[in-house]
Amino acid sequence: MPRQPLIGVTTYLTRARWGAAWDLPAALLPASYAQHVQRAGGLAVQLPPDDPAAAGDIVRRLDGLVLAGGEDLDPGLYGEHPHPRAGTPVPERDAWELALLDAALERGVPVLGICRGMQLMNVHAGGALCQHLPDEVGHEDHNPVVGAFTDHLVKPVPDTRLGRLLPEPCDVATHHHQSVSRLGDGLVATAHTEDGTIEALERPGDDVFALGVQWHPEARDDLRLTRALVEAAARR
Repeated sequence: MPRQPLIGVTTYLTRARWGAAWDLPAALLPASYAQHVQRAGGLAVQLPPDDPAAAGDIVRRLDGLVLAGGEDLDPGLYGEHPHPRAGTPVPERDAWELALLDAALERGVPVLGICRGMQLMNVHAGGALCQHLPDEVGHEDHNPVVGAFTDHLVKPVPDTRLGRLLPEPCDVATHHHQSVSRLGDGLVATAHTEDGTIEALERPGDDVFALGVQWHPEARDDLRLTRALVEAAARR
């Protein structure tokens, strides 16, 4: 049988409670991320924050990389002061994931960025973020229920990688209050909502798989994006 691609998935670094008494710092990840990779034919391994200098060694062992959702990025990374509604950043995670992404792009390892992961891809490329989207669009529809995913419609851009994977407008699971405000160098926007918010971005070209989506594919049954990542990892 062909070897299953090994897909690394980044994790949160936070304090967590579980069991009868445990309340400790933890590297954690919703199980749906690994389950999506597994259902798409890959092997999932978690990548908790580490020394950024180790990112190259890690990426050399991977066939693909998922940058998971999570906390707001440090706005200092794109030259801004924190908005009053911005969350507390996790510098260890920011530095680790930027180093992983840098190593993956350098080695041609396929990348899928999810929510925060898409935003990190944009900041890595020199772009900037809107720190509180309701200020710009005038509504809360991108994050209407704290702690729960809701659906909204996105429209993919034709003749892009995302447009080929998702050729029709579709409902996706949303839960975000930040968004891309200025695209980074070399990136193109590949999906939008009706209010104009950028919902996906990618590095164009058939020789690279570097795709970010603002929504959470792992929160729904649609495997098209994760399967595309795993298939790109297998070809590599």
